[in-house]
Amino acid sequence: MDELLTAAQMRAIEAAAIASGTVTGQDLMERAGRGVVAAIFEVWPELGTPAPALAGAHEYLNREDGRRTALVLSGPGNNGGDGFVVARLLAQLGWAVEVYFLGDPARLPRDAAENHRRWLALGPLNPWHDVAVASTILDRAKPIDLLVDALFGIGISRPLGPSLAQTRDAITAAVAAGPAPRVLAVDVPSGVSGDTGDAFGAWPAHVTVTFHRLKHGHRAAAAQCGRVVVKDIGL
Repeated sequence: MDELLTAAQMRAIEAAAIASGTVTGQDLMERAGRGVVAAIFEVWPELGTPAPALAGAHEYLNREDGRRTALVLSGPGNNGGDGFVVARLLAQLGWAVEVYFLGDPARLPRDAAENHRRWLALGPLNPWHDVAVASTILDRAKPIDLLVDALFGIGISRPLGPSLAQTRDAITAAVAAGPAPRVLAVDVPSGVSGDTGDAFGAWPAHVTVTFHRLKHGHRAAAAQCGRVVVKDIGL
């Protein structure tokens, strides 16, 4: 488990597993989303208590009568697809989930597009309008229990851009204003290179959930990643 992988190595491992016929891309995305949800309750047990597993999947019950709230930011690639899975699973557990999508649904990769469709069967999808998104979040009456960053994955190699960075700062401030701020990054905080750890305007996380093995960027950008949890997805 101490082996560090590059983004290219991770993609090659996934591609080999899919080519072998033992797993599909959809299977891996579902496992990744379930791994994130499991990690949420492992790291923050105050958010819920485990209930008996059903069909091999982890299910959870809220400790409180009030619904927990999650804000999921999904991007234009497979990292965004993982975010859609996380949003769906949390909603099925009774959470109030809001999803903001940055990208064009018609250009999503196949597996991400399927999970985009599955989310739309459960709840609305909010388009991303940069600062307008931040204004909407800042105007919320109820605090956010959890922010899930599933915008960009380990392959990023350029800055987030000024408008996205401004939105990041405003949303981060909104989350920080809550009684117990929790930011979870899927695979890597958006803006952190999985290969070098370069932080291109990175979105700092309290917890980062990655899959199969640590990537070089997790060590190099430890301050942005926070606590890193590695989840097995059957590779």
